[in-house]
Amino acid sequence: MNELVAIVEDEADLAALTAEHLRREGFRVETFGEAERFFRALAKKKPDLVVLDLMLPDMNGLDVCRSLKRSEDWRSIPIIMATARAEETDRVLGLELGADDYVVKPFSHKELTARIKAVLRRSRNPEEGGQVSVGEDLVLDRERFEARCKGKLLDLTSTEFRILLLLASKRGRVLTREQILDELWGHEKIVLDRTIDVHIKNLRDKLGPAASLVKNIRGVGYKVEP
Repeated sequence: MNELVAIVEDEADLAALTAEHLRREGFRVETFGEAERFFRALAKKKPDLVVLDLMLPDMNGLDVCRSLKRSEDWRSIPIIMATARAEETDRVLGLELGADDYVVKPFSHKELTARIKAVLRRSRNPEEGGQVSVGEDLVLDRERFEARCKGKLLDLTSTEFRILLLLASKRGRVLTREQILDELWGHEKIVLDRTIDVHIKNLRDKLGPAASLVKNIRGVGYKVEP
């Protein structure tokens, strides 16, 4: 590990403590107390992952997330949201904007480290190479981590891509939410079933004319089928 993690957090003591722990785990870390400083640094160096607080003094963390995911240069950066808000609506909104995961304060540094490693692994390690075609319109490229519908590149997060690739590779088979969580998170499964529903909703929104390929089997789970 030598990945660069950006911590965008206005609580200086928490940011320093988190940074110290992550450095002991082998990460490079930079901390930012304001969104403006973070965006200025982005122009010079892109981190491998961002731990983003929702409550910043100069900008809402959700708006920071939205800005990153709308940028062609920055949309591929994985984001873990850190928030003191425990309400499900806040977590779901963050995921809908493109965040890959979330932690609720107060969190343990072991939990945060596990989530960072899991998100980085999902974003960096595709399965075996090659392409997977679903129907006539949808093509998934394992090596490039890209999905195209009718030749148009889709703006998927790494987690959305992996869920789609998993369903496509088991075409026609219904996977429960628990099975999807097990396949993608394994022993580091520290997310909720509801997370899968949010990612599937985002996938359908982004797939456009191919959205009907992802089918919801009520009371069971999801499958991809032409």
